[in-house]
Amino acid sequence: MKKFNHVGIPSPVEHSGESFNPDISLYTTDFEKSENRIEWLRFLDNSPLPEVLKNTAHVAYEVDDLDKAIEGKEILLEPFSPNESLRVAFIMEDEAPVELMQYC
Repeated sequence: MKKFNHVGIPSPVEHSGESFNPDISLYTTDFEKSENRIEWLRFLDNSPLPEVLKNTAHVAYEVDDLDKAIEGKEILLEPFSPNESLRVAFIMEDEAPVELMQYC
């Protein structure tokens, strides 16, 4: 099963309620507080994340099995855990990044 979760949009504009992740030089907003489930992403120049994520909006889906969902796909970012209850990976579909999320 794949269920829509949010849209991530890179922007140079500062948004209220941003959180900063110093490990990847990235400010983000909480998509759960957005009426339209938008996550704003503001990257610092030294962010190590792929350029396509810095410049292209992504759509995010919840999946039941992250490993199965990325099988045979072009992986942009290998699975990682931003917190203890979530695993995330980014794949590419043509020229668009897609985020896949598995809640534990």
